[in-house]
Amino acid sequence: MPYIENEKRAVISPAVMELMKLLKTKGEYNYAISLLIHTYIQRNGLRYEHLNDAVGILECAKQEFIRTVVSPYEDIKIKENGAVSDLDEKKYL
Repeated sequence: MPYIENEKRAVISPAVMELMKLLKTKGEYNYAISLLIHTYIQRNGLRYEHLNDAVGILECAKQEFIRTVVSPYEDIKIKENGAVSDLDEKKYL
């Protein structure tokens, strides 16, 4: 869950914004994300539990991004351009 306390955000956000100034390519973003996850494993130990934690961190971040950013965008595009089929219009739910 990315919804951390404001006090922690105040410390983390400026550091992330500084990093963002350096990242330009998809490869650089991938590297930065990979380094964060690798550092998590190095700090906590190469154990299944921590590998599982890392996968969970990545998967939950992905799912939250889809839920809060991608899905609302897709809903706008359905309204603008129309559904692919009746299934998209949720008539069957």
